Amino acid sequence: MEDLGVAAWPPEPIKTGRLVLRASEAWDRATFIELLASPEVHTYLGGPRPRDELERKTPEVPERRSGSLVVELDGAMIGLILLRRAAGHIRPSADGKVDLGYLFLPRVWGFGYAAEACTAALGWLDGVLPGEPVVLTTQTANARSMRLAAKLGFTEVERFEAWDAEQWLGMRSTAAPSG
Repeated sequence: MEDLGVAAWPPEPIKTGRLVLRASEAWDRATFIELLASPEVHTYLGGPRPRDELERKTPEVPERRSGSLVVELDGAMIGLILLRRAAGHIRPSADGKVDLGYLFLPRVWGFGYAAEACTAALGWLDGVLPGEPVVLTTQTANARSMRLAAKLGFTEVERFEAWDAEQWLGMRSTAAPSG
């Protein structure tokens, strides 16, 4: 994945009714490790990474790069939004397009935070890269992610087998609703 190619990163914090999307800070490190080591979070992402490895390899300020936005609720990180250019994507229909990814702590699932944060991130993207199509890939078995993709206006482009599971590739054009 490559960065978005926008001139200024990170953007000013993006605020919603309940959340703030911002660049990562050193105090987010423990939550990054929690996200990446969580078996629940990584059920459909190839499994969690070993916590001891993450403790050794995670930089002091993790994911401080273009396209990565921490999702904050009441001053604490609860998730991560990723917007990256899908260069060399496994599927030709997604290659070179902006790819949306997200990870949220299991304790905040079911409260609408992912939809709120993704809608805000996509709104920001529409402002800096007008007309840019966005893709999203998830396992078809991940019912929560499939519902979120539909809510965000992604429509199916194709299904394919990868990583020992059926995958769903959706696309959102600026003509589709973002929330």
